[in-house]
Amino acid sequence: MLNKVEICGVNTASLPVLSNKEKEILLNKIKNGDSQARQEFINGNLKLVLSVIKRFRCKSENADDLFQVGCIGLIKALDNFDVNQNVQFSTYAVPMIIGEIRRYLRDNNPIRVSRSIRDLAYRSLMIKEKLLKETGQEPTIEQIAKILEIDKEEVAFSLDAIQDPVSLQDSLYGDNSDNLYVIDQISDKKNTDEKWTENIAISEAMKKLSDKEKLIISKRFFECRTQMEVADEIGISQAQVSRLEKTAINHIKRFYK
Repeated sequence: MLNKVEICGVNTASLPVLSNKEKEILLNKIKNGDSQARQEFINGNLKLVLSVIKRFRCKSENADDLFQVGCIGLIKALDNFDVNQNVQFSTYAVPMIIGEIRRYLRDNNPIRVSRSIRDLAYRSLMIKEKLLKETGQEPTIEQIAKILEIDKEEVAFSLDAIQDPVSLQDSLYGDNSDNLYVIDQISDKKNTDEKWTENIAISEAMKKLSDKEKLIISKRFFECRTQMEVADEIGISQAQVSRLEKTAINHIKRFYK
């Protein structure tokens, strides 16, 4: 999505790039209230916005939306930039643009993730991108954690936290007549439809038992206790446990029928 040429009706391939001297001249004009210079300066820095939104790589986010939000950050940076400070505008603007996009993603995410975790995830992604450029290889979680001086589990958790949820009914590929969905690619031998049905039936059958029968069945078959252990815990004889267990099992069998 973020690699498309046209965003918000703007052809990103033909965006102008200002030289440092041009920026300086325009900034001085803007300081004196020149609105035309302001517009020219914004247009000349749209590629900066484009480079920032590519860092986020949010496949589910609309590129147009991210670009517009990034432009808001660019304008805020321009409004607050002090030309008397010995710093490049891009150096000042990038954190402002990133901050604006982060707020947008945080406020529009269906799953709420704390700011600290999200910030850690974005720092991890920036380090990951930097190492990838330097070495040409995908960095490991351990490498990122070492640079951040934190446990690798924290890095892994933060990166997982910002992943967009995927529906089991999302289509992977296919034509209109024969789509392949995420659920088709997931194999779960434990939680099958038959197993779910069986569990529901057992749960309904358990409701028909007396309180003591429920307790014995629960301890015997869900907690894997012996009849002697159950007898000691609830204060009855092993023979009574055996008798109540058989009665409960017969009730459950009748319910199945």
